[in-house]
Amino acid sequence: MLAGPTIIQEQLRNPRAVLTDAPRGLPETLPARVIGQPQGRVTIGDNDGRLAMRYEGASFPQTANELNGYGLLVVDDTSQRVQGVLIYESELPRNHPRLGLVAGGDKTLPLFGVRVDWASMSNPRCPLLGDTTASQ
Repeated sequence: MLAGPTIIQEQLRNPRAVLTDAPRGLPETLPARVIGQPQGRVTIGDNDGRLAMRYEGASFPQTANELNGYGLLVVDDTSQRVQGVLIYESELPRNHPRLGLVAGGDKTLPLFGVRVDWASMSNPRCPLLGDTTASQ
């Protein structure tokens, strides 16, 4: 549960993998996970043309702020299917396009996006973001 999110986070170093715009046709909800915590989900809305996601779950990082926390929208680079959102409590990526925000409780974090080889990131017997087909 930690190796996959770390490898996904490292994809931010690959300019080809970084999303510059939000994918179209997002469902109303997506699975989400604060790294190292039980799964939650996000509901998706709009904030002046940018994604605005609301985290639903008990583990949104309350100590995170604009400098040390962010959300990462994960898209499978083969199917272009959105898999979900990972929430990191680590240093904010530099010089990447923001897709919007993800909020939980009274905290709001920036949202970025990345394409990954999802089949190599998530084991079907123990999926990183649960059953992603149920929310799409």
